[in-house]
Amino acid sequence: MPEESSTTTSHLSVVMTTTDQLQSTGADSVTSLSSSHAGAADLYFQSAVVIIGIVGAAANALILYAMIASKQHKKQLLIFNQNVFDLCSSLLLIITYAVKLVGLRLTGIVGYWLCMLLLNENLLWCSINGSVINLLSITVERYLKVVHPARSKNWLRRWVILSAMAFAWIAGLVYNMVVGFLTSAVVDGVCYGYVVWNSHVAAVAHGIWNFTTFLVVVIFTFIFCYGRILYVIRRQASVMAGHATQGSSATQTHSNQVQSSVIKTMILVSAFYVISGTPVYVYFLLVNVKPDFTLLNTGYYIIVFISFFYICANPFVYAVKFDPVRRILLDLIPCRKSQEPG
Repeated sequence: MPEESSTTTSHLSVVMTTTDQLQSTGADSVTSLSSSHAGAADLYFQSAVVIIGIVGAAANALILYAMIASKQHKKQLLIFNQNVFDLCSSLLLIITYAVKLVGLRLTGIVGYWLCMLLLNENLLWCSINGSVINLLSITVERYLKVVHPARSKNWLRRWVILSAMAFAWIAGLVYNMVVGFLTSAVVDGVCYGYVVWNSHVAAVAHGIWNFTTFLVVVIFTFIFCYGRILYVIRRQASVMAGHATQGSSATQTHSNQVQSSVIKTMILVSAFYVISGTPVYVYFLLVNVKPDFTLLNTGYYIIVFISFFYICANPFVYAVKFDPVRRILLDLIPCRKSQEPG
């Protein structure tokens, strides 16, 4: 296999611990297929990922501040939790790829734990996968509030929302930790993550399950829930237009505007997730189903870069489309304050 091609990797860890990439069909057959020294392309890629993490951490921290300042963290618990996930993912992105840039040779118990938690990107993808689960919870919550408003008052109690938030953290952590520890290994001082499968059947089964769960089910949920939401909103708008002469409550109008802002924001976030995540999930499926599938490093880097770019781009969606957050952020602009009449 040519040295410039990428071999079996999981989208979960995007196995890039130095430039080593490998194809493994059993725990005892781990073999390095490329140079053990990081090339310039790998260093550029890892450096770019660190920059993405820094931008994402700063942007997400700013959005969290704006949500707290606007009191939206109490009203929109799941959305606040989503930004916490994105902030954690950004910080872990910085830490993980900063350690990779150092190029440590792993030895002893310290090397083992560095591999299992950081270098195989286990903690990073615990946060990213948890955010996907939380994003689904937001979608279902919006669906129930708009499509089934009466039932949602009984179903969406505070303890239910808090349970959904906790489940996202626990499920993301447990899933990745179990798979990560079972399919990662340190070989000759190098960490290989999510590629040491006991059999090809196990790799295929997990690849199909992961593709179905984190892409197919997610896309179906987005289309169904937001499709129904938009239909109901348009129908309600038509009814309200027919009774416009009777006047409307200012409080109700404001509530509808906030709800519309939240829905537009989450539709954009969901669409961006599908666009940025699909290439990685498809690639992971292909390398598990077809072991000899390869991809040139350039294409591989682009796929991974787009996937990580999602983490730092989300805050800008909130800043543009989420009205309460946008107002707080605009107030932070010095030139805007100076233009206001004293």
